[in-house]
Amino acid sequence: MVPDRMYTQVLRQLADAFAKPVSIIFERLQQSVQKKANVTPIFKKGKKEDLGNYRQVSPISIPGKVMEQLILETIYTHMKVKKGGLTEN
Repeated sequence: MVPDRMYTQVLRQLADAFAKPVSIIFERLQQSVQKKANVTPIFKKGKKEDLGNYRQVSPISIPGKVMEQLILETIYTHMKVKKGGLTEN
């Protein structure tokens, strides 16, 4: 289970039903000006009293991760076409 309490298996099974409404939500989110995130400090190493030994992490929901992946793939494809010959890893 992830921060938004949605199971990935449920999302996979209902992908076709979710596609259109989720795309509308993402479009509206993109257009919004105000962005908010829940930031959680994660301890890295060293003394726990030293605030510099923590990194800030903002967990994102499964739909957010899906959108992130779609954007990454779109940008990658665009760069591949524009640069001509950009190879995959």
